[in-house]
Amino acid sequence: MENINLDDFLSEGIIKEKDFRKKVSLIDWSKYENQKVIIKGCSRAKVPTWAFLIITANLTKYAKDIYFGEPCSAINIFKNN
Repeated sequence: MENINLDDFLSEGIIKEKDFRKKVSLIDWSKYENQKVIIKGCSRAKVPTWAFLIITANLTKYAKDIYFGEPCSAINIFKNN
């Protein structure tokens, strides 16, 4: 299972929308093609809902399954037929 850690998107310890969107635009989302992906629920900073939505929207084009949370208790939020 591939992991997306939201701490990778922090700028100066917080998620700043402009920086976040720039980092998201630089990701080659095709590397998640037909993969199971988990968006880690824990972060050192508060994560706005829109951040999860932007990542999920990009993943839905490629990922087989998208999960949210921690591996031990992940919740399936998307399944690509």
